[in-house]
Amino acid sequence: MKQMTRAAPMGFERHRTSTHRAQFLAQMHQVVPWATLCAMIEPRCRKGSTKLSTVRLEQMLRIYCLQHWFSLPDAAAEQALYDSVAMREFVGIDLGREPVPDVNTIGRFRLLLAHHGLRRQILAAVSQLLRAAGLKLSIGMILDPRIVSAPRWIGVKTICVNRSARQMNTSEATPS
Repeated sequence: MKQMTRAAPMGFERHRTSTHRAQFLAQMHQVVPWATLCAMIEPRCRKGSTKLSTVRLEQMLRIYCLQHWFSLPDAAAEQALYDSVAMREFVGIDLGREPVPDVNTIGRFRLLLAHHGLRRQILAAVSQLLRAAGLKLSIGMILDPRIVSAPRWIGVKTICVNRSARQMNTSEATPS
């Protein structure tokens, strides 16, 4: 399937409206000083085998914030970036030029932040900036509904429980 780029809107993209998610992410793009936060992380990312370019560092930081704001584990963050145009635009990923970071890359970046004690510092800095701008952040959640076939033993157990409940009800109802 051919990838569409944002430069040439086709199909329904001409009639796209701004969603609440897109508005929220546009506001976060303006309020949060991404360069300052990247400067906090950059010295730790330049050591050893973790050498991220400045652009990639900011993308990974934005993905980390998306994970926090939308309660996304690593795999769900990767999938959300493929699914949501608003999230891809916020992070700065053009699928026509580069892929979304895979689940392992996202996880390694999150662990890098945790290892250096930067997770709390970053989230505290963002919260403080939002408070200074008169904003309050309420954490949301994206639900991923799935249909999962239940194992057979669950049905058996349910039937057994219902039979024993019926037996108790009939024994209680019987006068002695």
